[in-house]
Amino acid sequence: MSYTIYTDGSCLKNPGAGGWAAIIVDESTGEKTEIHGGEKSTTNNRMEMTAAIASLSLTSEGDEINLFTDSQYLKKAFTENWIVNWKRRNWQTASKSPVKNVDLWKTLDELVSNRKVKFKWVQGHAGDQFNERCDTLARSEAAKFQNS
Repeated sequence: MSYTIYTDGSCLKNPGAGGWAAIIVDESTGEKTEIHGGEKSTTNNRMEMTAAIASLSLTSEGDEINLFTDSQYLKKAFTENWIVNWKRRNWQTASKSPVKNVDLWKTLDELVSNRKVKFKWVQGHAGDQFNERCDTLARSEAAKFQNS
C-alpha cells in the first residue's frame, strides 16, 4: 500500500499541554483518516514524534509512505542520518550527551526500518491545507489539557 501522511505537534507552552495530529491519505482510494491526541505535560518535539509514531503504526510493514512534517528535528533525524549516528554512539549525541526523547526515537526507528518512508519537509503556517488542518487539530488537543 502507498500512503501520504501529514503530521504536526503543538505545545501551548514548551513544555506544557500538548497535542498531536496526523492525516493519513490512502493513495489507492483517496480515503483520508484523521487521528489526534494530546498530553498534559510534554514538549513540542515529543508531540511531533508522537504524531509520526501514531500514523506509521496504522500502516503495515513494507508500505510506501511519504511523510510530510514541518519539524526539521523529525525530518533531519532520518534524512541526515542523525539517528544512524545516535545508534552507533549508543544513543548519545556527538557531544556525548544522551539523546533526548530516546524512547520515541527507538519506536520511530523500528517503525521506519520496515517501511519505505520518505520524510519530506513542509513549511508550517504557509497555507498547505493538510499541514494547516493538522495544526488546528493538534492545537485543539493541546487546549483540552491546558487547564486540566
